[in-house]
Amino acid sequence: MEYEFYTADVFTNRVFEGAQIAVFPNAEGLDKARMQQISKEFNLSETVFVFDSGADSNTRRMKVFSVFGEKDFAGHPVIATAFVLAETGNIELNGDSNPITLQQNAGEIYANISVENGKTKLVQFTLKPQPIIDRFVPREKEIAECLSLPVDAIESKKFNTLMVSCGLPYLVIPLVSYKAVRNAIFSYSAWSQTTAPATSAQELLLFSSQSANPAAEFHGRLVGPHIGITEDPPIGSSIPAFTSYLCAHSHIRTGTYTFAIDRGTETGRRSLLHIEMDNRGNNHLTVRVGGEAVMVSHGKINVPDVV
Repeated sequence: MEYEFYTADVFTNRVFEGAQIAVFPNAEGLDKARMQQISKEFNLSETVFVFDSGADSNTRRMKVFSVFGEKDFAGHPVIATAFVLAETGNIELNGDSNPITLQQNAGEIYANISVENGKTKLVQFTLKPQPIIDRFVPREKEIAECLSLPVDAIESKKFNTLMVSCGLPYLVIPLVSYKAVRNAIFSYSAWSQTTAPATSAQELLLFSSQSANPAAEFHGRLVGPHIGITEDPPIGSSIPAFTSYLCAHSHIRTGTYTFAIDRGTETGRRSLLHIEMDNRGNNHLTVRVGGEAVMVSHGKINVPDVV
């Protein structure tokens, strides 16, 4: 059978920047094995397969795959899926603000599609993280060695390194500058000789309160034992952990905060994520993640009935 697909760059308004996501808006008939094969064929960070939910017209079920397997939750695919469905007429848009529900394995994600002059402008989705925060983390010297950085590159006055899990554990590490984030080189040999593997985190979220992008308050980057030295993966799935991390610090008072975090560089597929964070204290947190997207390609793939 032939299946139609689109690719979109998300958390950007310029082609060839942001994160590349493939979306199959009508994937009925594809089983898990086939979806995994197609994902490997596309070889993108995530490929999304959309199915009828059996509910109302603006609710869809989505299955998200990377080349390594199925994901229970991913943030970038929410933006890509809502954008593609809106731009291709697969969902009905009424006015400037349009709610949509996307069902992932981890649960329902409620999103809103903003329309401006008849075109999709921004997609924003809502999360309510339930974090587990652990202050048992490697010593600064160990962390610095893992990142091939001097110890004084680690921020320790305003923020602290914490382990945060909202389903997937991240070691969240504050660095003093944008330059330090970009200069970090993950050392597997140093990692294996520290207490870090005992923390269960396989991904390290590095961030700084500096950014080369004047529109962003933070700059973020993921590194880790399963991430290549030259890779700069999308950070959307780490946002629940990152916002929970911020709220775990006493100087972040209760209230609503609006900020942006960017990822990548001018020459390395820069992304910009818009965040609204309602901190009510005692782990009562609501996060809204918003971003733009741009269509890049449209095509069809032939999927044989039998391998």
